[in-house]
Amino acid sequence: MPSPGGPVEALRGVSFTLGAGQTLGLIGESGCGKSMTALALMGLQPESATVQGSIRSDGEELAGAPERRWCALRGARIGMVFQEPMTALNPLHTVGRQIAEPLRLHRGLSTAAARAEALRLLERVQLTQAAQRLDAYPHQLSGGQRQRVVIAIALACRPALLIADEPTTALDASVQREVLDLLGELVRDDGMALLLVSHDLAMVAERVQRLMVMYAGRIVENGPSGQVFRHPAHPYTRGLLAARPRLGLARGTRLPTIPGRVPELHAMPPGCAFAERCAQAGDDCRADLPADVAVGAQHGAACIRLPATEPA
Repeated sequence: MPSPGGPVEALRGVSFTLGAGQTLGLIGESGCGKSMTALALMGLQPESATVQGSIRSDGEELAGAPERRWCALRGARIGMVFQEPMTALNPLHTVGRQIAEPLRLHRGLSTAAARAEALRLLERVQLTQAAQRLDAYPHQLSGGQRQRVVIAIALACRPALLIADEPTTALDASVQREVLDLLGELVRDDGMALLLVSHDLAMVAERVQRLMVMYAGRIVENGPSGQVFRHPAHPYTRGLLAARPRLGLARGTRLPTIPGRVPELHAMPPGCAFAERCAQAGDDCRADLPADVAVGAQHGAACIRLPATEPA
């Protein structure tokens, strides 16, 4: 995609599969490419960007598909819970009308039938006083209530894939837990695939079957969430885990931090993008892009200085 510094690769070699009923977490710092990955899966990348490779859904090739085809898929086969519900919702329309819109467009329901289904969806996402909320505007709801409305819209047409991009941003801890529990229940009940995008490794690890750690537009570690959490292999993953707040720490204890920042896309180094922030990096790390190396059962990391292979 173009940038002030010339064309850049926002995502590099990102590859994964996600089947019905499976859950996958995508984590990393802000600016690592998580949201761009989610937008590309929805065909919502910037107009000036190009997608190389393949995006397949039920055997259908979507990379390069015309906008008319993407419009038929969004909200029907692929649903998305956006990061900020206040900007995802239209302030000029009631929440009931916004939930009903995909039901009319994709399922052909009448106005009355779509309204009745919108009420059922609000009840399903556990919105209190759902019948009264149908005619409320987004600004009349709390952050947690708006997030439930966004989830209801994403689920309206029973999509095969649900993408949740930082679905608990700006919510307090109790509401975060409720929203994540709700997503888990809906995936189990409907057999949908879930891609959960976040910067919080610990939170995601508890909610998904597999984890992918992204840095500078590339997947640097991937594997079953339990294995990645117990045996983090890539120095970046280990740094993220070490920076987590933990119960029992003495007051005033400073948490470890990862020095530096994610490199700019137009200044991406030829070797490992994490090398300048990594205490273990050497000249060989900076020379070539590291390949993905197996460190356990279905667990791999892109680093030439990996720890000993984890136990089977």
